[in-house]
Amino acid sequence: MDPITLLIVCPLVFLAGLVDSIAGGGGLISLTAYLLAGLPAHAALGTNKLSSSIGTAVATARLARGGYIDFKLAVPAAVGAVAGSAIGAKLALLTPDGIFQILLVVALPFVAFAVLRKRTLEAPEDAEISPRRQYVIVAVASVLLGAYDGFYGPGTGTFMLIAFTAAAKLPVKHASGEVKVANLASNVAALVTFFMHGAVWLGLGLAAAVFSIAGNYLGAGMVMKDGTKIVRPIIIAVLALLFVKVIFDLVLQ
Repeated sequence: MDPITLLIVCPLVFLAGLVDSIAGGGGLISLTAYLLAGLPAHAALGTNKLSSSIGTAVATARLARGGYIDFKLAVPAAVGAVAGSAIGAKLALLTPDGIFQILLVVALPFVAFAVLRKRTLEAPEDAEISPRRQYVIVAVASVLLGAYDGFYGPGTGTFMLIAFTAAAKLPVKHASGEVKVANLASNVAALVTFFMHGAVWLGLGLAAAVFSIAGNYLGAGMVMKDGTKIVRPIIIAVLALLFVKVIFDLVLQ
């Protein structure tokens, strides 16, 4: 494994974990880290799934211990996310690497805009919705966003949280648990799909996972008011680095 690759990826994945624990959107940085290091598009997605799966597993376990997961809702969310993510990952693998690289770079600023201007909607206390409808909404949202996660990924947790609170009327405090379960299931399904097609750099992904856990742990212990004020310039700066690299590569071609 190239030391330069480690020097590029690991600090940025640490930063991604820090950002994610403060205000979300860390996937925008971690995926960009692998692209900046020069990984092919499919390998960048697959390896990012490895490091993010481990970090998400830690966060999910923490929420489960705290009693924030309603498994009656988490199970259909996980099943839907697995199905959608596997389909999304297979579609990604069917897309030629060169075209997919362009799609990734073009889509990043739009996803960043959507994540940075997110408005998580808290369900009103008197919101009424039948349990059956709630299960259906959670399952359908998990399939659709799981497919997005398998195909691309950044912002999935944020989009799921908005769907679960705005449409399924779950309180944010408890929706976070179901979102983590669905996100973990989606990550693992996509990881398995990419791994079976040789699109995961195992050593790099495991090394990055250590830094991801460290970043999440440090961020969780930091008391920050309005963390998005710090997160926004960090994400913009990292994306700017990616675009400079892309332009530089085009000039050299």
